[in-house]
Amino acid sequence: MKRLALTIAAFVLLGAGDPATETEHVVGEGETLGGIANRAGVPLASIAAVNGLTEPYSVRVGQKLFIPRQRTHTVKSGDTAMGVANRYKVPYSQLAIANGLNENGSIRIGQKLIIPAVMSQAQVASMTNAMTNAKAPEVPYFRRPHDGPVMLGYNLRANGKGHDGLDFKAELGDMVRAASTGTVIFAGSEPTRFGRLVVIDHGRGWHTAYGHLSSITVKEGETIRAGERLGLAGEAGIATTPELHFEIRKDGKPINPAPKMPKRTGN
Repeated sequence: MKRLALTIAAFVLLGAGDPATETEHVVGEGETLGGIANRAGVPLASIAAVNGLTEPYSVRVGQKLFIPRQRTHTVKSGDTAMGVANRYKVPYSQLAIANGLNENGSIRIGQKLIIPAVMSQAQVASMTNAMTNAKAPEVPYFRRPHDGPVMLGYNLRANGKGHDGLDFKAELGDMVRAASTGTVIFAGSEPTRFGRLVVIDHGRGWHTAYGHLSSITVKEGETIRAGERLGLAGEAGIATTPELHFEIRKDGKPINPAPKMPKRTGN
């Protein structure tokens, strides 16, 4: 918790009201997180992360959002860690923790240091609670893992036979993206059907699986955000043409992915 609070404290409180400098924003009528991020000049993903928001990033009128802004200092000849701390009027101990400095406070020319803000305990506690209390949604928001058309749809019968996911038509080497944010729990060879397979845990019993990959670009235990690459499409396993087999499962049971994703552009 101490490390989390200090990490949050690296965000600087510059003011309020001006979209270019405000660090707290109260959502107004008709506002979206994307619009707020664009006006503030801060990446949407950064605002979402510090406020514990998940896709589709819905916000409500009157909701208070923290806008993370960060100062940095690039070390120049003659700089010392203590001198940098004094220059920015921050406790040396916080500067050291924020940047992982050793006991000697050694820094090197060209090193970029995070300058932690001196924040009130109430501000730190409020941000910490927003992040700590963020929970996986009951039903994750799923985006399409590939933009190609569906070659074979979901058709699972009561006896467990049939097709338990969607097969997307792909070109060899196409990017395959995570359908939702989560943790990679399997990334390797599955010899009976998929060849190369990635499985992501999205919390609350939700998982997605991505099969027939030509290569895997993530590792087990890695956190991956929605839309990030996890591998490249291929024809590994029993596939006879480049494709992506995609599954959504809840508590181990297959779920039809089609109704849970946005329709393909152009459909």
